[in-house]
Amino acid sequence: MITKIKIKDSLALRQEIFNLSLRLDQLSLANWAMQLARRSLTMLGVDYHTISEVDEAIIINELWQINKANVSDVRKASFAIHKLARETESEIKKTVLRVVGHAVATGHVKEHALVASDYAVKVVGLVTSNNMGAIIKEREWQLNALKIIDNS
Repeated sequence: MITKIKIKDSLALRQEIFNLSLRLDQLSLANWAMQLARRSLTMLGVDYHTISEVDEAIIINELWQINKANVSDVRKASFAIHKLARETESEIKKTVLRVVGHAVATGHVKEHALVASDYAVKVVGLVTSNNMGAIIKEREWQLNALKIIDNS
């Protein structure tokens, strides 16, 4: 269980999320990752409908989840979000866009869901000056949301 980004984290909770993610299919993880994306956007106070690339990417992922978009569409939408992130000055906004980009990319490769969750933790760390209580609360929320999907 290696993280792709450097973050302050609850390794025990991340490991639990990782272990549960191994049991779930790509569609379930895409659903969860999109919850993370919306949560991060809300945390930043962003109405994603006002950013055309983000709005379109979320719609593409939702369409992919019901077999009305293909993996190529998902990749293209994810790349557009990551391009937007590279062009963004604000570290917090850039990180939120990374959450969205990886969440959308879960339709391409399911492992992107865990990367999206790591970026969501990074968002919380940036917003709270790495307050460990807030980071643990985020990981607990992530784990509970994943358990709900696992039980449905």
